Amino acid sequence: MTTPAPDRTWSADGGEGYGAESYGDTFADVYDEWYADVSEVDTTVDRITALAAGGRTLELGVGTGRIALPLAARGVPVSGIDASARMVERLRAKAGADRVDVTVGDMAVDLPAGPFAVVFVAYNTLFNLLHKDAQARCIVLVASRLSRHGAFVVEGFVPDEPRPAGTRIDVRSLADDQVVLNVSRHEPDAQRVDGQFVELTESGVRLRPWAIRYSSPAELDEMALSAGLELEHRWADWSETPFTRDSPYHVSVYRLVVDPRA
Repeated sequence: MTTPAPDRTWSADGGEGYGAESYGDTFADVYDEWYADVSEVDTTVDRITALAAGGRTLELGVGTGRIALPLAARGVPVSGIDASARMVERLRAKAGADRVDVTVGDMAVDLPAGPFAVVFVAYNTLFNLLHKDAQARCIVLVASRLSRHGAFVVEGFVPDEPRPAGTRIDVRSLADDQVVLNVSRHEPDAQRVDGQFVELTESGVRLRPWAIRYSSPAELDEMALSAGLELEHRWADWSETPFTRDSPYHVSVYRLVVDPRA
């Protein structure tokens, strides 16, 4: 049985009830069920393992360990950070969790000490930072935690151009005893999408709020360059499929700009 959420007003601008931890706290109980197949975990782990080459890795927005746990099972040293204590609690309850060193904190503020061979952020998670300056600050922190030849890897969707403004309602799932709707509002000028998953059952209504501030690949490149990182590879997926102007997703690999005279 689903417990109805508290009766409150949610604000994706950081108002009452919504903070860095809110997404994870409200999705922790369903995350593994709803998002188990959002990407190819084995392929993701293969690529990160190859990039790390035996070195330490750090996952931003580690969540319930969808990527971190199988990565650790390969023998790769893994650390993770997540703003949601509830997400981390779920991770720590799983087999193999003792192999992942987890920090509860804001990835734009609280990154653990490096150096790391790979820092990565999977499946649009960077966009959970709701302001451009927070995303830029996170990238600056990442650059400071990388080893000399380390890599920062970002997976994200490519925004539609132009992406239409307005509100939309989608049916996520429909069953005899449950309906889940996704209600969202897009503000193109702010590059923001605010939403609620509305879960309807006989016992009541459960609200699961979410919000993102998306960035284009070109904008990410600019933020990375300002942090001392340059683009090395951009693929359409973790299998290294060539990226084209029609690719809906990207996996971008950045490296520190190293002075060859140093």
